[in-house]
Amino acid sequence: MWQRLSFRTQLFLPLGLSFLAALVMGGVLLQSFATGQLADENEPGRRSTRTVAEALNNSLKASDDPRKILDAFVHSLDSSSDIQFRSVEAGPAPSPKDSLRDLHGVPHWFVDLIAIPEMDAASPVIIDGRRVGDIVFMPDLSADLFEKWIGFLALTSLIAVLMMLTGTIAYLFAGSVLRPLQDLGAGLTRIRRGDYATPIPVAGPQEIRQSCEEANALAMTLAQLSQDNRDLLHRLVSLQDDERRDLARELHDELGPLLFGIRASTIALSETSGNLGNPAQEVMRSVEALQQTNRRILDRLRPLYIEELGLETSVQTLLQNFRRQAPHISLTATIDPGLNEIDRPLAQTVYRLIQEALTNVLRHAGANNAHVLATIAGEVLTIEISDDGGGFPADNVFGRGLTGMHERVRALSGSLSLLRADERTYVRCRLPVETARDAPAAG
Repeated sequence: MWQRLSFRTQLFLPLGLSFLAALVMGGVLLQSFATGQLADENEPGRRSTRTVAEALNNSLKASDDPRKILDAFVHSLDSSSDIQFRSVEAGPAPSPKDSLRDLHGVPHWFVDLIAIPEMDAASPVIIDGRRVGDIVFMPDLSADLFEKWIGFLALTSLIAVLMMLTGTIAYLFAGSVLRPLQDLGAGLTRIRRGDYATPIPVAGPQEIRQSCEEANALAMTLAQLSQDNRDLLHRLVSLQDDERRDLARELHDELGPLLFGIRASTIALSETSGNLGNPAQEVMRSVEALQQTNRRILDRLRPLYIEELGLETSVQTLLQNFRRQAPHISLTATIDPGLNEIDRPLAQTVYRLIQEALTNVLRHAGANNAHVLATIAGEVLTIEISDDGGGFPADNVFGRGLTGMHERVRALSGSLSLLRADERTYVRCRLPVETARDAPAAG
């Protein structure tokens, strides 16, 4: 639970609890020591009360008219004085809380919080051996309680000010630490996604600054490795194209004439020997099938008409061939005429990607309709082949053919994705046009 809290919460929660504990402790100490302080502060008044009572009793004993002296003494007492005479008929003296006059704004809950001590300073007044009343000490504790209240407010205000000051410092400190950490986290996320060009701001404490510098150094190393990897992939693709071109040339130059010679010889043999019949026709059909197979292989190895007719016309021809091979699949297309301006190896990559995707639709999708999109917007070439077939296995996103296409796309700094949405399967590719145009040609 504690680990799920944010850094600021983990920082401020102990601070707040410590200040609250300090406030509670101050209240407990105030309650503990206030009673003793009140008793000590009023101890001189209690002694004075006993002294006055002794002097009055001595005067009453020596007087011929003690009642008159007592009345004179009572009238001499000020009503606001802490020393008062209370006759027997008036009953017992009130408690110190009952004698409070003006609290000066002190709340009652604070008065109830403090245990006011019992002063216990009642001295009896005797006339002719009979107790007629008491000299009692009834101090007004309002000023003392007000003093305690002011002290409590001062303590609370001090804790509040310290809490605000400490909280502000902690907030600023947390911000100075969290902002660089957030920048570091965002930078590491960019690095994970392949963005090595945007540097991480170097800020904060020395430890975080060092981590940012190390992360930037790591990004530079990964950028170099990524560039080396793309160059290697581009070289591999170029070598693959060279190998395919050489193989296509061998098939065209060697196998093509042989098949043509077999066909011509079979025709000549059939014309000179009219009794060959069905065997000669079977040989002719086999030779024609071999020639068609050879053309398909040559077309897959090296579509020569891309260089002659341009990519847009070549793709249109590919789509026409697909419609003839799969008349049961409704194929629609949106092809940008600007594809003709693209040079190889981008043109071959685009052609082979569409070819491979349509081959998968024909062999594996079981689709009723498909759509091919190839457009150029700004510096980005977008290719999308979609169908309403059964989709792809969850554990085999890229097959062998698309895996090879993915390597070719990576070599050109592009992206290739396969996804399923709205009951359709999408093969989406994005390629930077300028990067492809500037790429060195295979040779």
